[in-house]
Amino acid sequence: MDLIFFDLDGTLLNKSSEISSFTKETLGLLSEKDIAFTVATGRTMHSAQFVLQGQSFVLPHIYNNGVAIWDPSGNALTLENLLAPSEVNLIIEHAVKNNITPFINTVNMDSSDHEHVIYHSSPKHQVEHDLIEKYFSRTKARLAPIEALPANAHITNISMIGDAALVYDMYKQLNMHEELIAYSGPAIEGDEYRWMDVHHNLANKGSAVSLLRKQLDASNVIVFGDSDNDLSMFKLADEAYAPSNAKPYIKDAATSVIGHHDEDGIARFLRERFSL
Repeated sequence: MDLIFFDLDGTLLNKSSEISSFTKETLGLLSEKDIAFTVATGRTMHSAQFVLQGQSFVLPHIYNNGVAIWDPSGNALTLENLLAPSEVNLIIEHAVKNNITPFINTVNMDSSDHEHVIYHSSPKHQVEHDLIEKYFSRTKARLAPIEALPANAHITNISMIGDAALVYDMYKQLNMHEELIAYSGPAIEGDEYRWMDVHHNLANKGSAVSLLRKQLDASNVIVFGDSDNDLSMFKLADEAYAPSNAKPYIKDAATSVIGHHDEDGIARFLRERFSL
């Protein structure tokens, strides 16, 4: 059994953060041939579901870089490797020291729809206001002041956006802490900005992919990704493919490099690979 895992941003999605018509059609052809596929993304559940709506991703989804696995068949959500209070405090200290707003992503496991609540301090820069107004407002996430963060909150990750040099320096500092792992990259808002996501260091896509491989009894795992957070699943996959827009060391780790994410590179590869 082939089992395919798609990263979203920079991979399955185009530059408008959408699934193109050609790619949608290709996913439909995969379904018709009973070829199993799902997503493995750094996005939160509600953020990913916004771009996946209308698509038939029927197998369990991997969110938050492996922290969350959601099974649409029974609306069951499993959370692993959440951030501990001491780790959260450390990340917030770094953000406050650098005058950057931390966005603390939590999941309310007591709500039937697994409510996504983002706790944050007052935005200090326009790019943070834009993140709230142009991005968070498009999802079902509820925003709340950081002072209201419950002591027992299920914290999946903490995200930030800001000056590129400043965020990159924080990224390096936070990765020096053995209990944390940070991912960072250029922001779509412009080259002068970078985004960063910080997780518990045991959280990764690879561990979640391994779990689903065993659960679904897959004999051949195929993965697609373009960035740092995809390397863990590249290492264990039977086949790993990077779009031409991927970072150089991601391409080096791939089985092969395929077309650009904004030119339906993944869909075109799949049509040839599976004779769709």
